[in-house]
Amino acid sequence: MHPSEFAPRPVLSGAPVPADDTTRSLSEEVVELARSLPGDLRRLTVRSGDIAIEVEWAAEDRPAGEGGPALRSTPGGRDVPAGAVAPAVPDDVVAVTAPLVGTFYLASAPDADPFVRVGDAVEPGQTLAIVEAMKLMNPIVADEAGVVTEVLAGDAESVEYGQVLMYLRPTGAAQ
Repeated sequence: MHPSEFAPRPVLSGAPVPADDTTRSLSEEVVELARSLPGDLRRLTVRSGDIAIEVEWAAEDRPAGEGGPALRSTPGGRDVPAGAVAPAVPDDVVAVTAPLVGTFYLASAPDADPFVRVGDAVEPGQTLAIVEAMKLMNPIVADEAGVVTEVLAGDAESVEYGQVLMYLRPTGAAQ
């Protein structure tokens, strides 16, 4: 999203903003900040508790020779050379996607074992990972029985809605 795509900021009177309008005021300030930033905005996260603002720009395709090879993002969130062909997902593999924007975690705590590893068999309803959003831990569960074939998202990595987090081969599918 480019900053110019945001609606114009409403003009506020010179009166101070009442305390109950703090959220609206913060929202307006964030929109103004986003509109003033150069380049295409990929993600903008604002948290009110312990205030944090994260800004991420979209990767730009660069011609080869200008600061490195030209890159493009794949659906799994990886940057690959622009000329490379993304490997096709086999028919016998199911993509597990992020149901919301947040931070992806492979384990319940930094010192805990991961929920699953490549090669693990999983059952329907089993927790595969978690995505933290607004300080809430949202479990990512298996919809069907299968085997984890690949984990694409890295631990503690920001993920987008619909981003492929991992692949499962459903039980009974060809190995």
